[in-house]
Amino acid sequence: RTEINKKIYRVGKNMKDSEGKNASTESDLTEKAITPLGGFSHFGEVTQDFVMLKGTVMGPRKRVITMRKSLLPQVSRTAVEKISLKFIDTSSKFGHGRFQTSEEKAKFYGGAVQKKAKTEKAEDEA
Repeated sequence: RTEINKKIYRVGKNMKDSEGKNASTESDLTEKAITPLGGFSHFGEVTQDFVMLKGTVMGPRKRVITMRKSLLPQVSRTAVEKISLKFIDTSSKFGHGRFQTSEEKAKFYGGAVQKKAKTEKAEDEA
């Protein structure tokens, strides 16, 4: 089960050290956590330090993996290129997620909860 040449996109801090703002990039300045709305499917929320890799990692979601530096110097164009992430998608991974933050979702839906409470109160009074 050995894989080689995994590209590391980002090494991130845990939620406490970064105050929940560990998914911002230079292009996308939105303060948001790396965990998508509703958490990752079959995993939950990311609360510890994390490593974002390109591609997949074999095995179950919570399996501990061991990484080491390459023994050979990397000289190919893809290995040497500088990585600059422009956007990290934190929309929900269940269904059709379209909101990046819970504030964005609340702003879109407006005061739907407040409107419902007002109509229920008006019905109770009538």
